[in-house]
Amino acid sequence: MAFIKDQIPTSPIRQALDTCKGAVGATALFSFCGNLLLFVSPLYMLQVYDRVLSSRSGSTLLMLTLVAAFLLAVLGSLEAVRSRVLVRAGARLDQLLAGRTFAALFDQAVKQPGTVNGQVLRDLDSLRDFATGPALLVFCDAPWAPLFILVSFVLHPLLGAVTLVGGIVIFALAVVNEMSTRKALKDSGAVGFQATAFADASLRNAEVLHAMGMVPAMQARWQARHQAALMLQSQAADRAGMLLALSKFFRLFLQSAILGVGAWLALDDAITGGSIVAASIIMGRALAPIEMAVGHWKAFVGARGAYARLNEILEAGANIPTRMALPRPKGDVALERVFVVPPGSRTAVVKGVSFALEAGEILGIVGPSAAGKSSLARAMVGVWPVGAGVVRLDGADLATLPREQIGPALGYLPQDVELFDGTVAENIARFGQMDAAKVVDAAIKAGVHEIILGLPDGYDTRIGEGGRALSGGQRQRVALARALYDDPSFVLLDEPNSNLDTAGEQALVEAVLGCKNRGATAVVVTHRLSILSTVDKILVLNNGEIELFGSRDEVLGRLARPHVVGNQGQPKPVAAPTPAAANANA
Repeated sequence: MAFIKDQIPTSPIRQALDTCKGAVGATALFSFCGNLLLFVSPLYMLQVYDRVLSSRSGSTLLMLTLVAAFLLAVLGSLEAVRSRVLVRAGARLDQLLAGRTFAALFDQAVKQPGTVNGQVLRDLDSLRDFATGPALLVFCDAPWAPLFILVSFVLHPLLGAVTLVGGIVIFALAVVNEMSTRKALKDSGAVGFQATAFADASLRNAEVLHAMGMVPAMQARWQARHQAALMLQSQAADRAGMLLALSKFFRLFLQSAILGVGAWLALDDAITGGSIVAASIIMGRALAPIEMAVGHWKAFVGARGAYARLNEILEAGANIPTRMALPRPKGDVALERVFVVPPGSRTAVVKGVSFALEAGEILGIVGPSAAGKSSLARAMVGVWPVGAGVVRLDGADLATLPREQIGPALGYLPQDVELFDGTVAENIARFGQMDAAKVVDAAIKAGVHEIILGLPDGYDTRIGEGGRALSGGQRQRVALARALYDDPSFVLLDEPNSNLDTAGEQALVEAVLGCKNRGATAVVVTHRLSILSTVDKILVLNNGEIELFGSRDEVLGRLARPHVVGNQGQPKPVAAPTPAAANANA
């Protein structure tokens, strides 16, 4: 049974919390001691009323006061230490989870584009703030309320009964508050998440929206979602506010009721006058954490939602096995019956594609729009998981290779170029360990070295978020340099010449030839035939399937011939040769 238990994966957040067990234990101990010391005030009042006033002893009052002051100072010190322990535990929790959350967020964004945004990182902040804020301290004190209720019974059973009934009613109000606001708060969070994601997407396309006057329409759409979230939140807040007011009224009534019951018992000489005051203070201590828990219930519900969302993201990537590091690949690439289904879709856009490339070969992928070229490119570099089949790099399944290990050996220039806020050199170096010689070498290979030197601060020029300080062609050439940084073994360029002028085209041709000369494998997805002069093989993709594959001259020759006409008078496409036959012909 122990073996079976060990096989059950533990929640990543639970694992992080396990490392903070010491802080949790210390907090519980401080809470216990602190709640014991809360009896100082009622005991002090009990002694003053029942002993000092009757004996009229000033020395007794002085000693009681000094002892009470000392114990209350200890209480204050415990509260300060408890708060510091929780703050450091929260920082430790953040340290353990922040990096994993960031990585898991991006992994989820690749696998399911559009389903996540930076809200998950804010959830981590919310969880940490809850763990270090007053709301958690309230929930730490609440379990000790029965101790105060028990002491009320010691003073007199009727006083204990009043305190117990009061605690039950206030706790019931907290439960009603939870049940009546849970769905509204959950729906509000979901709709607010959608509104934030929509706003983020709009801001990323601010230029287009501004140029074509689309801002009012997009604002209306965002505002509708924002108002829906606000309405749900207001609905939950109204219910919670009403219950909070009812809870406050009942607690104030109980304060009067306990004094009234105490006075009635004192008239029958069942308790002393000091017991009346002590019972009032003790009841207040018993009900305060319960009432405050009602007030902080929204924070608790928010933290619970943040925990669930954060845990879902972390668990999605928590069970990736650790694999032994392999040598830097040579660049042999093979696809075996690869099917690609875009995230969020059920239809395969790449269907059973198989071919093989040896290290140093250059492949050009061509075909009509929507043929599946970019989808195939994403699968070849592991951006999208394959629905079926295998993409192999040096014989190893690319999906099983650790991305942080294999990433430096891959160069990828996507169709939609994206640069990041930082310097030109940092972008080319992939924001890793800076090697100036490798940065300049990659820029020279991409033909962008002279352009970078012409920038205000050269390689130290900050290009802004998205590379907005550069033109489209400059961004594409800097991104090409990033793809060529540190001489990767396998380079994939998706429409690399879409924004290039003649000089940029020539630089691209030289960069591709440079890959071949140093023995790296390169795949170029393109609509322009000019770049095909550099390739060894051509793959023609149509409707997600290979139409032609073989050596450059053979495929171009076939494309130049008229199609064979079948019996029905319709063009009959030439069948693609098998990968083995294509390699033999090459």
